[in-house]
Amino acid sequence: MFNDIGPLELVTLVVLAVLVFGPDKLPKVIQDITRTIRKIREFSDSAKRDIREELGPEFKDFEFEDLNPRTFLRKQLDNDELGLKEIRNGFDLKKEMAEVTDAVHGRDSGSSSPSPSSSGGGRADLTKKPEPPSDEAPPPFDADAT
Repeated sequence: MFNDIGPLELVTLVVLAVLVFGPDKLPKVIQDITRTIRKIREFSDSAKRDIREELGPEFKDFEFEDLNPRTFLRKQLDNDELGLKEIRNGFDLKKEMAEVTDAVHGRDSGSSSPSPSSSGGGRADLTKKPEPPSDEAPPPFDADAT
């Protein structure tokens, strides 16, 4: 609950509590707070116990933490019944990206470098200027411009 409080912040809270409640009332306030927290925990545990009894024996493995969506998804994805671990282990992202790159550049997916016999080596010539459109040809159609 207080995992993100540093030592300086904790000392500041203690000094602030002493200033607000005073050194003579502080032990009584701490006892009251701990008693209240204990009662809340007992109430929560009894409510969980009652809910489990009402659900019946089918839900004996039910955990209230599973109601958190992140925990639920993590538990379902780690479940080996779906075979997701096999899919995850069988998927090689580097290999897939290399195949996509080779397909885009028009290379054979089996070779790692372009063949010297292919014209242009499978790469676009970025230094070549586009040809101006002829007067007879209509301008290209742009669906986004209309």
